[in-house]
Formats: sequence, structure tokens, C-alpha cells
Amino acid sequence: MGKGNLELYVHIPFCMKKCNYCDFLSFPAEQKTQEDYIKALLREIEFYGPRMRGYGISTIYIGGGTPSWLEEELIARIMEEICQQFEVAPDAEITIECNPGTITKSKLEMYQSVGINRLSIGLQSTYDEELELLGRIHTYDQFLRNYELARSVGYANINVDLISGLPYQTADKYLNSLKRIIRLKPEHISAYSLIIEQGTPFYETYKFDEVLQKAGKKPEMLPEEDETYRMYKMTQYYLAEAGYRQYEISNFAKKGYECAHNIGYWTRQNYLGMGLGAASLIENVRYSNTRDLYEYIDLSYAICERARRQFGIEPEDRRYGDPTEWYGSSLHASADEISRKAQMEEFMFLGLRMNEGVARADFQQAFSIPIDVKYREPIEELKQQGLLMAREGRIFLTDQGMDLANYCMAKFLLE
Repeated sequence: MGKGNLELYVHIPFCMKKCNYCDFLSFPAEQKTQEDYIKALLREIEFYGPRMRGYGISTIYIGGGTPSWLEEELIARIMEEICQQFEVAPDAEITIECNPGTITKSKLEMYQSVGINRLSIGLQSTYDEELELLGRIHTYDQFLRNYELARSVGYANINVDLISGLPYQTADKYLNSLKRIIRLKPEHISAYSLIIEQGTPFYETYKFDEVLQKAGKKPEMLPEEDETYRMYKMTQYYLAEAGYRQYEISNFAKKGYECAHNIGYWTRQNYLGMGLGAASLIENVRYSNTRDLYEYIDLSYAICERARRQFGIEPEDRRYGDPTEWYGSSLHASADEISRKAQMEEFMFLGLRMNEGVARADFQQAFSIPIDVKYREPIEELKQQGLLMAREGRIFLTDQGMDLANYCMAKFLLE
């Protein structure tokens, strides 16, 4: 009997140059390091495939870093190993993240040949001076050429990323970027607001502005709060006018092109992360791989069946939670069983990110208790404030509630 669906995330930590705002686990590396890493990743895929028998792979997401920076044969080897080791559904959504300036016709054709059917292109802005400020490696013209190349090769499911709230950016300038992308008619647009993260060059440059902004005072270089709010409302209005449905706080799609992989995260589906620092959620146990590149490469030998046969090394299994459910491994730096309380909170936090919100029946099925038994007070309070609605068996945030999403979600913390 099948165990249900499982999503796969594959982390490629390498990029040509780390962007000024990026706090993801990514860095440049020479070809030899990339090849050694991919060999380790293949060993991890080989380890988990047999241990996940019974799960059907519904989505695969190759993220980074910049996966499209790698030579195409390295990506081909990853996909071939996944398809050999896992039970990948014929209609699985398979995405790869791409950066303009790293895409070629041969790469795109290879991606198609191994089953990759969705591209996510990191544009961020249509203004070259903003791209330079962000530390991007490409120009808007390069993006346009790459986008048209992807269309000419036959890609019919493309996401484009945009960021608002950039230093010195006005709402009108952001709107011009948005309209330029709308005219290209991608199937999906992810429109994020800039977050200044500690440990990034942006934090060192704009941390004082960030403090002023959070205090409701006028920043010197970052847009004021009212201006960033205008950008968000413009995004909602103009994308709706162009036929894009907002299905999550930052995500908009043409009908039928919502990102199934991300929806899986927001609905707490099982997912297996492979690669450096990758996270997994399997049967309410959260795992995280080591973030040390050389430790990751070394440890991958200890879990590989080939290593056992060749060197007599026994793969190390670590069991967590119910020992009949799933194996962890020595690649994991941590594993935490999620409490029932935390599961309920996550169910609400993640579900309310989506415009459709959460279903009462899903909560009942997951926790064997009606949602109102746990959350009657916050539901009624937010309804009275006009921030939440309950209709047709679902609970969801109103437009005003989405604007105050952090406030609303905090109401669902359990004592």
C-alpha cells in the first residue's frame, strides 16, 4: 500500500556571485568542487531512494544557489539518479531555478530531455541600475534573450521573480518593472518585498534605515512603509487585471499554473530535502542536513551502498520518532519531532498564507478535533475585526487580513 505523495527538494549551493541581499546557503566554487559535490549528492539520492519506497514523487524542485550555472550533464545525472531511485509520477511538476546569463539553448534542451518541465527565472528588476545595486550578474536585456530562448525551446510553464521595496525605488518605477513582465505573459509571477537579512552586504549598508523603517520613521535610502505598501497593492491590482490569481501572499499564477511544490510546503505535505543544508519534513519529524560542504561530501561516503560494497563501510541509519516510519542519516545535523501543538500552529500559519486558507475538514482529519475547539476565540476576534472570513467549510484571511498577516497569524499561537 502506498504511503502517499512526497516532494523532493534538491539543493545546489553554487552561484557565480552571491547577491548583496542573499542570505541563502550559496557560494561560488570551482568546477572540481562542483563535481565532488554532485557525486556526494548522487550518493545521498541512492541512499534515500530505497528507503522511501511506497511514496510517490509528486514534485521535484532543484533550487540554489544557481542550478543553471552548473554544466548541463551534472543536472542530467541528478535527474537520471532520481528517476532510477524514486517512484516519480508521470505528471510530476519538476522545476529548476535559473538565473539570466547562465542559460543556454543546450541546457534548456537537456532540461526538457530529463523531464524538467518548469523554469523559475530570477529577474528581480527590469532596471539595470537596480540589478547592479542588488549584485545580480545579468542585465534586463540578458533576461529578455533568455526568456525568449526558453519559449523557443518549448517551455510553457515559466515563473519570473520580482522584488519590490529596493533602495531608492519608487512605486512608479516598480510598477514599470511589473508591467514589463506582465507583457511577457509568464504563467507565474513571484513578487516579493525586500527583506534586509543580517549577515548580508545589504544589512551592513541599510541596517540603520531598516531600524528607522520599522520604527515608522522616514528612512534615507529604503522606501517608506507607505510606498512599499503601495507597491504591494499595485502588484495585486495589476496582476489581477492581467488574469493572474493571487493564491498566496507573494505568488500569482494563471489558472492551472500555481506552483504545486510550494503549495505542498504550505499544506504540510511530506518533503525530502537532499543536498547541503537541505531540510526535510517526514511524518512530522523535521530534519536538516549539515551545512558544512566538506563534511557533507565526506559523510556521503558513509551512507552509500556502493561504499559498503567497495570499502566495507556500513551505511548509518538514524531512526527518529516511530521506528517503523522512516530513516534519518548521518548527513543530518539535527532532527526534531514536531509536537502536536506546533503541528497545529504550523497548519494555521502556513495555510493562512494562501488565499483559500484552511479547510475545517482538513484540520479535523489531521488532529481528530474540530478547529473551533482549539481556535474559536481567535477566529471570532479576527472575524469581528474584518480580518478573517469563514465560508463553505474554509477559514481564510480577507484582503485587509492579508495586509496584516503577521498580526493575524500570531493569534493562532497556542498557550
